Amino acid sequence: MPAPPSPACTPLDHSQRPAPTPSVNPNALDRAARLFRAIGDVPRLRLLARLAHGEMCVTELAEAEREGLSTISQRLRILRGENIVLRRRRGKHINYSLADQHVMDLVFNALAHASEIPAAGAHHTTLEEKDS
Repeated sequence: MPAPPSPACTPLDHSQRPAPTPSVNPNALDRAARLFRAIGDVPRLRLLARLAHGEMCVTELAEAEREGLSTISQRLRILRGENIVLRRRRGKHINYSLADQHVMDLVFNALAHASEIPAAGAHHTTLEEKDS
């Protein structure tokens, strides 16, 4: 049986500093993970991208997405359950909007970052390659 590979570095290779302690609240980590799961679906993310440009009625969203009202409503229900979108009734209409600027920033930043990433199989420069 071959010996396991040795680590690339040892603790002696690093400055003697105390190990970092997690400063993030475990409840916040759980909430953030649920938020990413809700956003991590292409049809729901597409709805968020539309709502990033302003409030829209469920009917408008269904027409824009060429989907049924029940399908759109189900997606919005998931997003609303994670406080990603807000619902406002205006007469017979139910309008949706992004919950706050944080959500808008998250959507725009994710899409901007995804636009910068090379296509699968294309060479991606790593930090190590940039340093050499």
